[in-house]
Parts: sequence; structure tokens; C-alpha cells
Amino acid sequence: MCKYIFVTGGVCSSLGKGIASASIGALLKSSGFKVFTQKLDPYLNVDPGTMSPFQHGEVFVTDDGGETDLDLGHYERFIDTHLSKLSSVTTGKIYSEVLEGERKGTFLGKTIQIIPHITNAIKNSIKAAAEESGCDIMMCELGGTVGDIEGLPFLEAIRQLRNDLGEENTLFVHLTLLPYLAASKELKTKPTQASVRELRSIGIQPDFILPRADYPIKKEHISKIALFCDVPESHVIPAETVSSIYEVPLGYQEHNVAQLVADKLNLGKIKPDLKDWEALNKKIKAKKPKLKIALAGKYTGLDDAYLSVIESLKIACYHQHRELDLLWINTEKLEKNDEKTWKSLKSADGILIPGGFGSRGIEGKITAARYAREKNIPYLGLCLGMQIMTIEFARAMLKDNEITSEEFDEKNKVSPTKYIIHFLPDQSADRDKGGTLRLGMYDCKLKRNTKTHKLYKKDLIHERHRHRYEFNNEYKDALEKVGMIFPGINPQTNLVEIAENTNHPFMIGSQFHPEFLSRPHSPHPLFAGFIKAAIN
Repeated sequence: MCKYIFVTGGVCSSLGKGIASASIGALLKSSGFKVFTQKLDPYLNVDPGTMSPFQHGEVFVTDDGGETDLDLGHYERFIDTHLSKLSSVTTGKIYSEVLEGERKGTFLGKTIQIIPHITNAIKNSIKAAAEESGCDIMMCELGGTVGDIEGLPFLEAIRQLRNDLGEENTLFVHLTLLPYLAASKELKTKPTQASVRELRSIGIQPDFILPRADYPIKKEHISKIALFCDVPESHVIPAETVSSIYEVPLGYQEHNVAQLVADKLNLGKIKPDLKDWEALNKKIKAKKPKLKIALAGKYTGLDDAYLSVIESLKIACYHQHRELDLLWINTEKLEKNDEKTWKSLKSADGILIPGGFGSRGIEGKITAARYAREKNIPYLGLCLGMQIMTIEFARAMLKDNEITSEEFDEKNKVSPTKYIIHFLPDQSADRDKGGTLRLGMYDCKLKRNTKTHKLYKKDLIHERHRHRYEFNNEYKDALEKVGMIFPGINPQTNLVEIAENTNHPFMIGSQFHPEFLSRPHSPHPLFAGFIKAAIN
């Protein structure tokens, strides 16, 4: 029978429940178990697809086209498994499902209530994910903080699941904050005690407590938490801030977390094989030269908006014995010829333009692509970044500054013949925004004797997408005559997936998002190639 581990958070949000869940999952995966993960998000949105990155960070896309929380990126990177739409459950999704059933008469005239109808739908989503994935261990993280009103139905659902499935098949982990008071120079356990008391008032007794702190957690703190929260001292696992998130699985294992979890779930004696994690951390901690990579985007300084991109860059750097020095480039300031921004861009060893939507800062992005092309600076364009690369190249080589994307011509000022990027066949400006993009995994056939093929060493690849616009194939012949090739094509639709400048050391753009498939132990080929080119 599948075992279920539920991870909750207390005191405040953003403590790292996703990293904690992913790290426990990584330990169990390294012990030979098949692990699947799920995020329960209490917000009313059906998914985060239409939310601003300022609100929610990046949208992580699964193979089957799920637009999900960025924590799923952590799960996939740590556990090295492909998740699905089943991995993302929101209040919006649950209520939509229940209300749709009510309209169809599914409930046979009954009064629809939070308990049992909403809680049953939540429980069914959790169990369905476990069953369809065929996992041994189901990791389930509840977003938000204990005490949030919107999270109560989810807490009630997982409380019921312990009774439904049995104590030997369920385990509760509570991650909480130990605040540091500068005046008295001490960590305080009282907020943790209050958080656990709130959890217990709902009917959930945590089996493990992970106290988070920016300062060393002493034995006295562990003893106090164990006493007041009614858990064994061995089940209070210090979760101190570390220099890299990839240290966390090893840190947990120093406290024998894998075996303690196994004991609680009757999994027998286990021993995780952590050689890969140890080798990775050795690379991370080694002293190495810095590599300056400019990230020319819209949400400068907001790491979460480009989380998978940044992690992919870090990972590729680790494997090339380099330390990432990320330069944030505000493309609106480039448009205004801001001296400081230009100085930063000119110091970069490589330039990356990530995905995005809208026309703000676009001419600045085109300027950054032009600089990379003219100065032979390695360039990697992702989704919008590929489109920017083709617009800039076409303007320069075809000597036509009106060439643009249909997305940016909001007032229809230019002829549609100038759209080198245009709507996909089934897309339009008035279509619903939520869940209607070209989403998920698609095939890409590679041409041999190209830089891209040399990086992948394959003829057919599969990559994840999230876009509404595509390259206009009417421009292919004209650009191929002046040095741009298209080494990656979707064989089913003939859509351009990859563009490559043959007159440049490394200037490659992908319509897909390679950052979603990069892993700590195996950098994505495009990121690995980009970092190698930036070093050279």
C-alpha cells in the first residue's frame, strides 16, 4: 500500500516547505522507493497560469501541460521524476469540480457542504495521484500557513485521511520558524509551540517538526520543542539556513531522517545512496572562478519569477567548475540608454533572455540580442528570447525595422506581413487566457551537423512548451539565406522549435522551455552548451 507524507507550515509562509518536501522525497527516492509529489494550494485560482510572477513566481509546466506552482520545479529537480497535472490541486480546481458535479445532479439532491463534499474531493485528488502514478511514497505539501482560513478544508481532508488510511500509512511533517531576537540574542520556540497547538486543535498531531532558523539550533531548543509539542527529540530535525538548497537532503540525513521516516511508516531498514548528492555538493562548495551571465528580463531582481532558469544556470555552472554571477538587466533601462545598465551588460560573459509576455521592455531585449550578435557574446533565448533573437536578426539582415511580433503590435500599426512571430493557428487575442496556451511536451526533430544536434547528440527530443505565438514560416527561406538556420522542427506541425545563428560562436533560441528539464545531477544540454561557450 502507498504511504502518504503530508508537509504543513507554521508561523509564516516562504519557509521552504517545497524544499523540505523535495529533500525528504530525494532521500526516499535514493533509498529505492518510487516517489510522487503533489502541491495543495488553497487559493481560488484554478491554476497559477494567469497570476503575475510578482504574486506567485514562475509558472512551472508539466509534461501533460499543467500550469503549476514553482515548488513542482523543486520536486522534479530533487526527485528527478516527471510530474503531471495530478501534482497540482487548488481550491479553485476542487470547487469547480464539485460545483460542476452539483449542476449535473451527481449528488442526488443533497445539500453540498465543505464537509463532506469538498473534503472528499480533496481526498480523492490525493489518492488518485498516488494510484495513477503507482508510487510507493506520496509526498503532499499544503501551501500557506496553519491558521489560514482558506487552508482549513485541506487540513480537515488530510486529518480524515489518517483515519481512512491508518497511522502506519500516514505521516505528518510540520515546518515552522524559530525567530531570532537580536535584543536578547536568542532563538524563540514559542511561535512553534503556538503553531503546533493550532494544528492539534484541528486534530493533527505532527510526527516530525522541522524548525527553520538562520542561526544554530541548540539542543535546548530541540528539547523544548519536543516537550511542548509532544514529539520525540529524535523527530525534531533542525532545518538551519544553508548556502545551497542542494545541501538540505544531506543535512536531513545527518539526523537519520530516512530511517526515522521508514520506521514510522513500517518500511523496514533502508539506506539512501547519496553519492550523487555528495559529489554535487563537493562541486558546489569548491572554490571556483565566477562567470557573469546577464539575465535580460522583465522582473529584474525577482528570483522566483525565473526560478528554473536561475537554477539551470547554477547547475550548469557547477558542472563546469564555475560560480554563477547573475547580472540583472532591466531592459526598460536599456531602452533609455542607462549608463549603469549598459556597463553591466557589457561586462557579461553570456546573455540570456527568458520567456515572458507583453510589450514592456521589448525594444530593450532586442537591443540586448543585437549586442550579443554584433559582439559575438554567447546568447541563449528561451521562448520569447528565441522570438526576440529572430526579430533582431531579421531587422538587421533584411534591413526592415518594421519586422516585429503580432504580440507587440497591439494597435495594428504595421502590416501583418511584417509579423515574423504570429499567433498559433488556434490562438487569438480574444481567447480566454487561462489554460489555453500551447502547453506541455512536444516532439522536436533535430537536423544533424548543427550546434544544437551536437549538444543533444540525438535526432529526436521532447521538450515542454508554454506559448501563444510561433515563428512565421514565411520568413524561413529569407533568413536561411543570410545565416540563420532552424535545426529543430516539430514533425507533426512543422512549427519552428529552435533557431540558430550560424555566423556566431553560440547564439541559439528555443521556442520551448529547457529550464523545466534541467536536473542537479545532469544539466540541460542547451544550458551546458551556453555556459561552456560563455567560459570560452
